[in-house]
Amino acid sequence: MRLKALIFDVDGTLADTEEAHRNAFNDAFAAAGLAWHWNAALYQDLLRVAGGKERIAHFIGTLPIDEAEKARLRARVPALHADKTQRYAQRVAHGQVVLRTGIARLVTEARMAGVRLALATTTSPQNVDALIGATLGAGALDWFASRVCGDAVAAKKPSPEVYLRALSELGLRAQDCVALEDSANGLRAALGAGLCTVVTPTQWSAGDDLAGAALVIPHLGDAQCPLDGRDAARVGAPCLGLAAIERLRTECANALEATI
Repeated sequence: MRLKALIFDVDGTLADTEEAHRNAFNDAFAAAGLAWHWNAALYQDLLRVAGGKERIAHFIGTLPIDEAEKARLRARVPALHADKTQRYAQRVAHGQVVLRTGIARLVTEARMAGVRLALATTTSPQNVDALIGATLGAGALDWFASRVCGDAVAAKKPSPEVYLRALSELGLRAQDCVALEDSANGLRAALGAGLCTVVTPTQWSAGDDLAGAALVIPHLGDAQCPLDGRDAARVGAPCLGLAAIERLRTECANALEATI
């Protein structure tokens, strides 16, 4: 097997975190005395903006207020986001976020096979630490040979920068790795880095344009919740495992070579 590494996005891919994020944003706004409330429909639209601080700043730009007031509010973004991050971590620690179907199984399979693991995400290191520790256990962060977060790069997804940096830290070529994503922004970032990409959308990204993905399935599958019907037929099994991922990687690599 030539597959050398799996590079995971975090929010939406490892776990469907967005409801916990949305509620943490709203709690932070209320605590700061701001009459802002992001309902599910508005938040889904705001998810097109990568990064929590960027999301708040974008929202401020849409408010019917003068530029001086917008500037004053934007100055509060770092503090608002820091409070939101603490509130999110508390929710994760209290078990309000769980791994998506098949993630734990695939991570275990990769570790047993010697396939390296990496993270490439727009979220903060604090959010990553909270999620990995609460779901995979203490010490699980060390399973990931590279952990590139949004604050470590100049441009967030759909820029490919997080993936390019992860590949550099791994010392691997894109054609030897596969990315796992959940959204159009993430897919564009992975494709921009030359990565074969598997996408498992959530309710938040169900309407995204996912053209270019090597495979789009609702989840990775496990013994308790296997893939079925067309999804199982496309994977060739009730769960997406390393053998199927290697087939996808090979197909992507061959298609790339045919265009050169």
